[in-house]
Amino acid sequence: MDISMGVGVTLVLGGLPLLGLLLWWWNELWYVLPLKLQHSTTGAKLPPGHMGLPLVGELLTFLWYFKVLRRPDDFINAKRAKYGDGIGLYRTYLFGSPSIIACFPTVNKFVLQSDDTFILEWPSVDLMGHTSLVAVHGKSHARLRDYVTNVINQPDALRRIAQVVQPRITAALESWAQKGRVKAYDETKKVTFENIGKLFVSLEPGPLLDTIDNLFGGLIKGVRAQPLNIPGTAFHHARQCRKKLEAIFSLELEKKKSQKLVTNDLMDGLMQIKDEEGNKLSDQEVVDNIVSLVVGGYASTSIASMWAIYYLAKHPTVLKKLQVVEETIRIANIAAFIFRTAVKEAEYKGYKIPKGWKVIIWLRYLHTNPENFDDPMCFNPDRWNEPAKPGTYEVFGGGSRICAGNMLVRIQLAILLHHLSTGYKWELINPDAEMIYLPHPKPIDGVDITINKI
Repeated sequence: MDISMGVGVTLVLGGLPLLGLLLWWWNELWYVLPLKLQHSTTGAKLPPGHMGLPLVGELLTFLWYFKVLRRPDDFINAKRAKYGDGIGLYRTYLFGSPSIIACFPTVNKFVLQSDDTFILEWPSVDLMGHTSLVAVHGKSHARLRDYVTNVINQPDALRRIAQVVQPRITAALESWAQKGRVKAYDETKKVTFENIGKLFVSLEPGPLLDTIDNLFGGLIKGVRAQPLNIPGTAFHHARQCRKKLEAIFSLELEKKKSQKLVTNDLMDGLMQIKDEEGNKLSDQEVVDNIVSLVVGGYASTSIASMWAIYYLAKHPTVLKKLQVVEETIRIANIAAFIFRTAVKEAEYKGYKIPKGWKVIIWLRYLHTNPENFDDPMCFNPDRWNEPAKPGTYEVFGGGSRICAGNMLVRIQLAILLHHLSTGYKWELINPDAEMIYLPHPKPIDGVDITINKI
């Protein structure tokens, strides 16, 4: 009995290293080996890298750098140190898919401008809506994009937006000063969402808008989560939030139709646009696009505003610099990366990007790489006295899919900064607060400040 038990223990202990090796190389064998066998016929090879463990890939490594060490840029730095710089491509398995990471300006440009090869695909199109601006392609995308751009980014539209946004921002700042101490993260979210609610669906502050705000909070947390539709996961919760938002906006849409209300908000405009044949958007298309555009404008504007308050408190000498807006958005890195999916095999400078793989364009690395910006983690608006090197400033993406609402972010941030810097004094309660980087970068205390009128 003792001998047989000893043999069993020996087999188990001896087999553990083999099992570990099998797990470590499983993804390489499953995804990479078949493609490497094609090397002799195509002449291209896969980028360097490692696919990580089965099912999770390099997710644990990603979380180690982003959540535990809180040094997110070292995720790419470690790859550069191990595999060399090459052309800025590395293979991996992340967020449920075999992927190619792209982190250099030239290869990013190649991907972003090859719409026929690399299509935009959120990790969870179900959450954004299959007929939304971020999901459709070709003529449907061009039609929607032209409309949204005209409504948000044209001079007349920006003047109208400013007229809506400015009084709400000034009122919010007044209330902050009356409180004396606030968390900038919470307060910028609140005022940003009130602005978006008015501009997009003509909703005023109140219980309904608060409910919608909470639902969008749950939705946004699931956008970058592992797409596991299992109760208890962020993705499952996000899907439930999405269903409730769809019901609310569908009801608002019906009200507009039945009461023939015209408020000149974004929903009104989406209801009226037509294609070449005179066809209007369906109700589902209108709702899908409202949801996706709120997601696109909400987090980016509120988090950029929070970071502006944070950095200007740490660097009061730059309050009057006109270039603050661009520097804030660069260093905030609200979207650390964006996704494309290769719908056909592509080759870039001798490296293969397989069909069906995701391409993760690591925007954060562009903005924090000292080869692109001197002392990149220093808040220095003076750097914008000269234009950035081509392809190194892509906070809103690039190509035909560049964020359609980028000027909406800039104008709200500019108005906030103008009134904040000319009328108020504020200080950080915790100037050395630690940072967190998921789902978005922010100080752990939410930028706790004291604030009063000058």
